[in-house]
Amino acid sequence: MEPVDESLYKYKGLYFVTGMSSPENLDSLDNFEIRDDDIFVITYPKSGTIWTQNIVSLITYEGHRDGTENITLIDRAPFLEYNMFHVDLPSRPSPRVICSHLPYYLVPKGLRKRRAKIIYVLRNPKDILVSSYHFHKVLVKIETPKDFNIFFEMFLAGKVICSSWLDHIEGWSAHKGDFNILFLSYEEMKKDLRSSVLKICNFLGRELTEKEVDEVVYKATFDNMKVDSRANYTLMPPEILDFSKGRFLRKGTVGDWKNHMTVAQSERFDCVFKERMEKLPFKFCWDIQEDPEPISSSVDENNV
Repeated sequence: MEPVDESLYKYKGLYFVTGMSSPENLDSLDNFEIRDDDIFVITYPKSGTIWTQNIVSLITYEGHRDGTENITLIDRAPFLEYNMFHVDLPSRPSPRVICSHLPYYLVPKGLRKRRAKIIYVLRNPKDILVSSYHFHKVLVKIETPKDFNIFFEMFLAGKVICSSWLDHIEGWSAHKGDFNILFLSYEEMKKDLRSSVLKICNFLGRELTEKEVDEVVYKATFDNMKVDSRANYTLMPPEILDFSKGRFLRKGTVGDWKNHMTVAQSERFDCVFKERMEKLPFKFCWDIQEDPEPISSSVDENNV
């Protein structure tokens, strides 16, 4: 059965946005040449991609950190499968920071050599659903759902960009041993941004001074990113994002799903997701009042 959203097309089991990538481009990614010092930020959409993209850029590029280089995030750390601005990634100087929403089975095979680094950020899926719903209003290339109930059912059925959240996170979790990967959660980043920044520094082998770490943490707070034109995507062309219909960086909080889902919807969500979620090696945080467990230490033992 085809998705309700006809602005998507399916490639090897995954839904992509028509006009923002092509099967030919996706075919070519299998042999995309990976360098040992490449850094990939991989997420399911709306899991903290821009946030992590910004943190890694601030850590990796001094000019980004001290503000001497006015380069937008989409150019600083471009997307692999949605290379809308035709960035010449093969000629980019090292180290490259590359973003992707791809599942484990569609990433370039060179990543399996386990030398390039992957930071995979996950988020509780109820908040992802709500954030995705609002994102659909802003992204011009995809249809805006008629209402939240319709989008809710599309998300549960995996008939959205990137298909099933569960399939995505299960795949990366089960195949973590094939990659050099660090798992972080959106919620632990929200709870203790400094610890998360230090964890990323350690994983990337970057030694920053205390002052530089302070600078990264300060510039990576949600409020500062919202007003940083390099990070808030406001410079994206209007044929891609329509900011009259909402913001790309909207709330940046934990538990906003409670403001959108009815009790019945929350229970239906649990019915569809809970059994498989309980088999994942991650503890999910559903409310800003909860104390999220750092999850990376329990699942990145292959990096120790």
